[in-house]
Amino acid sequence: MKTILPLIYLLGAGYLLCLGLLYFLQRNILYQPVASSADIPREAISIANEGLKLHGWRLNKGQSKALIYFGGNAETISDNILLFESMFQDYTVYLINYRGYGNSEGSPGEAELYSDALAIYDRIQGWHSSTSLFGRSLGSGVAVYLSTRRQIEQLILLTPYDSIAEVGQSHYPLFPVKYLIKDRFDSLKYAPEIAIPVLIVTAELDRVIPIKHSEALRDRLTNTSVVYRMISGAAHNNVTDFPEYREAIERFIKAPK
Repeated sequence: MKTILPLIYLLGAGYLLCLGLLYFLQRNILYQPVASSADIPREAISIANEGLKLHGWRLNKGQSKALIYFGGNAETISDNILLFESMFQDYTVYLINYRGYGNSEGSPGEAELYSDALAIYDRIQGWHSSTSLFGRSLGSGVAVYLSTRRQIEQLILLTPYDSIAEVGQSHYPLFPVKYLIKDRFDSLKYAPEIAIPVLIVTAELDRVIPIKHSEALRDRLTNTSVVYRMISGAAHNNVTDFPEYREAIERFIKAPK
């Protein structure tokens, strides 16, 4: 027994060390800011909020309808420019980097991203007859929140989740992650408030946000119509390479509402 006790103590210390690292480094895991893309020949736009400036791009300027895009946790949002210009020809598209991403000032956090989303909407809404939202991965939680706080026409969610707390628990099942996480992005809490058309696109082989988390969100959207499309053979990071991804979105935005 005496020879086992030191091993137990060692394992316990190792567990507590790992738990502490997860807690103190959680925002480094959740947010992975990318550097600014240089020399992009598109109209640059900046939006001020809480004393900070957020920077990004406006595509297809002059369209009556607007679409705001909220990207993934490590996504270079400017990589979408060519596809979005083509796919959303009838929309003016706003790609605005999160705080701390690209040239945007500040540091990201749940409350901060929510606040910035409201500021972006409030800045552009007077320029357009309607506004739609598109959230990918991390950005799906921002889009869900904004859709319950402002007048939105339709909502597109790519590889969304029920909450970051639940996703984190799936990735670290040996640790009480969902009780310790700071930025929860609890989309399940807001889902019943959504009463606009929703498209959810998932990837069959998604290991970052397993499909069960997207389906949990889908099942909580009880007060609206939901179009659900799972793309076979796709993974979290390559789902946009599949033609079914574009087909699903174009069919949704062109369908009568």
